[in-house]
Amino acid sequence: MLEVPGTRYLDNPYFPLPHSGRGEFALNPSLASGSGGEGVVLALRGKRLLITSGPTRTPLDAVRYITNKATGRLGALIAEEVIRRGALVTFVYGRGSQTPVLRGPRLDHLQLVPIETVDDLIGVFKQELPKRYDALIHPMAVLDFQPDTVRPYKTGSHVEEWIVRLVPTPKAVKLVKDLAPDTFLVGFKLEIGKSTEELAQIAFDFLTRNRCDLVIANDLQEIEGGRHTGYFITPDGKVKESAVGKEAIARALAEYLEGHLD
Repeated sequence: MLEVPGTRYLDNPYFPLPHSGRGEFALNPSLASGSGGEGVVLALRGKRLLITSGPTRTPLDAVRYITNKATGRLGALIAEEVIRRGALVTFVYGRGSQTPVLRGPRLDHLQLVPIETVDDLIGVFKQELPKRYDALIHPMAVLDFQPDTVRPYKTGSHVEEWIVRLVPTPKAVKLVKDLAPDTFLVGFKLEIGKSTEELAQIAFDFLTRNRCDLVIANDLQEIEGGRHTGYFITPDGKVKESAVGKEAIARALAEYLEGHLD
């Protein structure tokens, strides 16, 4: 298993098992009974999930960069929850992001893939998605803009003004269904200060544009106010359900996937 500095593995029972060479995982024999412990049935046993999480960033010069406020906590909780239910997870995360903490007997492989830029993410999609994942869960906060020019040196502090022109980044999520048309795509949409109806409409438009199978919509004001509500928007444009709190969102999504992955 790939171990990344700063990642904690508590009571880690994992051990290396043969790899098929097709991006597949091997199961811990202790899970063969179909129970994940703690009374959890492994309803996602053997399902292969690609999860993105945390921030992306883009350089301004040799030492400075633009990033966003994402912590990756929701993505890490989602990964922990689906692993607890038997899923096989490749976890793609931005630098400084929280990563899953695993306790007790779980799957042998949680694959961790650190990235920094939008181009890095696109590269991972092109490499991983053809390996036939059952679902892509995509809460990563992907930058919408990047500098049109990156200075290859450190900009001195004596400079009185530094004007940076930002241009749109490539839309990584638009590639998903081209690369993996049968992969169940869960998108996330963050807005600020919208009503539930407005948020649902924006999320539905996002779902339609990017051919998502589900979009979870959030409002930053609710998140920063301590009431993180996730609204589950389905292809019929309806709010299928909502969950309050990151842990509850992770559980609700895992349960939703149990009913929608073949």
